[in-house]
Amino acid sequence: MKKPDRHNEIEINYLIRGNITYLFQKSKVIIPENSFSLFWGLIPHQIVNFTKSAQYFVCTIPLTQFLEWKLPSFFVDRILKGQVVIEDSGEHSTYDKFLFENWVKDLAEDYTPEATLYEMRARLLRLTSRLYPLKNDERLQIKIDEISKVEQIALYIAQNFMKPIKITDIGREIGLHPDYANVIFKKAFHTTIYDYIIQERIMHSQRKLITTNNKITDIAFDCGFNSINRFNTAFQKLNNCTPREYRKK
Repeated sequence: MKKPDRHNEIEINYLIRGNITYLFQKSKVIIPENSFSLFWGLIPHQIVNFTKSAQYFVCTIPLTQFLEWKLPSFFVDRILKGQVVIEDSGEHSTYDKFLFENWVKDLAEDYTPEATLYEMRARLLRLTSRLYPLKNDERLQIKIDEISKVEQIALYIAQNFMKPIKITDIGREIGLHPDYANVIFKKAFHTTIYDYIIQERIMHSQRKLITTNNKITDIAFDCGFNSINRFNTAFQKLNNCTPREYRKK
């Protein structure tokens, strides 16, 4: 990677063989062979080295979906504070390879995405069952007050997008002038804060359209829209179809 990447998703890596080395902030982290790892993609990360034989799967989970899963708080806290969680798959390596191959296949074919999400959540729950809360003297890579302003903005949106939030609310919460908050956010994500909020709401509505039988009007309001017309317009703009057509498809 020529430069650090960042995206507001939880990134999962599974290495079949070989290893890769990431640079996070100023720390190098090696992801070894037959390992399952995950981290918050909004923490700038860059692959700086890898073995020639390295083969691995990568999948990303929207932060809002990750938070919806209500995983153990100590685990979520680790991820949001910048820790790279690495688990040696060991005897489960064949099982993980099977899972990832099926996730890729199902998502490529747009087949039962809700089944894939259930399996992803179940895999993370198994991971958390083998972890323990950090002791007081164990340090994470970064503390909450050291998270960059852009990351604070993205996290605030992920936790509040279903409410009627404005850029002024975010600026007040983060401690920045709204215009400046928008400038630095656009530099990182190449979109405005307003458009990003709309994208989060639409992605959330897509999951509800797929996994529930709720009325479309109810979904629109549950996802933070105060008008069904605004919801339909935003949905059509991002998906080139109406919510009803999306659910049928």
